[in-house]
Amino acid sequence: MQNVVLFVNSFISYLLLMAIIAVIAGVAIFIGIKARKNKNAQNEKETKNLE
Repeated sequence: MQNVVLFVNSFISYLLLMAIIAVIAGVAIFIGIKARKNKNAQNEKETKNLE
């Protein structure tokens, strides 16, 4: 019984770690997309000013 408890504890620990990594990756992707859109808008604005 103790081995089962240790296994479940370890499994939940790794599951929580995976969830934390997924959340951090999601935030990083969101920030990257937002930064790219801002950069594209800035480049488009500068291109219109040159014309």
